Amino acid sequence: MTGSLALKLKEAAGTVIPSLTPASATVAEEVATRLSQPLTVAVAGRLSAGKSTLVNALIGQRVAPTAAGECTRVVTRFRYGPADRIEIVDKSGARHPVPFDADHMIPASLPLPADEIDHIDVQLASGILQNLNVVDTPGLQSLNQDISRKTTDALIDAPFSEATDEDSRSAVASAEAIIYVFTQAVKADDIETLEAFSSASRSVQGTPLNSLALFNKIDKLSPEPGSDPWPVATPLAAEQLALLRRVVCDIVPIVGLLAETAEAGLFTAADGEALRALAGMDDTQLTLLTASTELFQNRPAPVDGSVRSRLLERLDLYGIHFAIAQLKHNPRMSTGELVRLLTAASGLPRLRSTLQQVFAARADVIKAGWGLARLRTQAARAGESDRDILNNLIEDIVADPAYHRLKVLQAAGSITSGHIRLDPAMEAEAARLALSSDPEKILAMPGAPTEKLAAAAIAAAGRWRAFANGAATPPQARVANEMVRGFSLLARGLRDTAGKA
Repeated sequence: MTGSLALKLKEAAGTVIPSLTPASATVAEEVATRLSQPLTVAVAGRLSAGKSTLVNALIGQRVAPTAAGECTRVVTRFRYGPADRIEIVDKSGARHPVPFDADHMIPASLPLPADEIDHIDVQLASGILQNLNVVDTPGLQSLNQDISRKTTDALIDAPFSEATDEDSRSAVASAEAIIYVFTQAVKADDIETLEAFSSASRSVQGTPLNSLALFNKIDKLSPEPGSDPWPVATPLAAEQLALLRRVVCDIVPIVGLLAETAEAGLFTAADGEALRALAGMDDTQLTLLTASTELFQNRPAPVDGSVRSRLLERLDLYGIHFAIAQLKHNPRMSTGELVRLLTAASGLPRLRSTLQQVFAARADVIKAGWGLARLRTQAARAGESDRDILNNLIEDIVADPAYHRLKVLQAAGSITSGHIRLDPAMEAEAARLALSSDPEKILAMPGAPTEKLAAAAIAAAGRWRAFANGAATPPQARVANEMVRGFSLLARGLRDTAGKA
């Protein structure tokens, strides 16, 4: 989905193409095409962190293989298409169609060696992918260093082939977002990867505002099989966020396996009935059965061993404990209701909400920022005629009031990344202004009437103005002035809303 600022830039770039020389016309066409596409999110992380499992949950289909194989050693891009299809794109750009396997997944074996493949292009008729492209990357710190290199390249080059020039590859990082998956604890190379991505994000000045971390497999934190992991995971995530606050905007705990099973339609009515049968067991025998995976597979039970193995594959012990507890509480619960509860227990709803707040709501300015950076680069190297046309186009976009959202994002990025130091309360206020379009969230005044919100926005603008004109250093004053304009525009919009009421 293209927002107002990106749409205006797309249309303007398309309009000037006939007036440009071939080199500049190619760049303008590239910008117009790119701005028509959804925001691309790259999923990265350490080997076996559960990236592909989370990709399947995000796209709502089990298409990405989660077991090690040739296809997990290359970059895979998932995008919307009118029909499901898979193409292997080699280093020359040639495309090689391949069929889905028997389970409608990417086949584990590919027709080309991994080192000859640029990426796998998967098109799916998925409503989710109409607004989001997802890039699944190989694991960092894998046994093959070339795989780790491909992952790093994918984060920077996600929408482009290797033929794209270096400036384009660097600029596109500012338009893309990264979901970084880790388990247990963040390690030094995890931080290095996030910092590298942040540094490449030029149009938001190395900001963490387009990076999100997922704390996966939190069910493994439980001291006892099947016990609730959230009391441990929630404070741990807060501690990790304190370490990563300069490179990510938030950390979301999640049980990726449950999210994939519930969201990708892997939990069946037969699974529900099997769990219902287990829930009817004697409590002592059930406790013994679910004490470990080995006992669950091998002890006598009213459910066949192969079915129990499937339940372990789909839910693991935490999910099995959780589902049985729900069925004991409500023996007549439908399979659909149980799936909804499993989804909630996985943490996926919070992830989707965070993605909407962090990425989707700002996709317009992120994409427009990339497009402007690309056109500025071309204008700087083009001849006089092209330079004038492109600069006039850029000036017209910059004059649009919506452009200030990008300026606020840039300013907030320089603050939250630590490039410009401020009081923590001011940092938090700047981040809220950049991350949200909801006045109640920006001003931290849930449920407040419009008149009070407008007054709070005016007061915030006054605070930032006083800071800019007082004790601020020149860099601090520059970002403070952007905050002044941002809160002033917010106040104006609220007053207009109040006047129409």
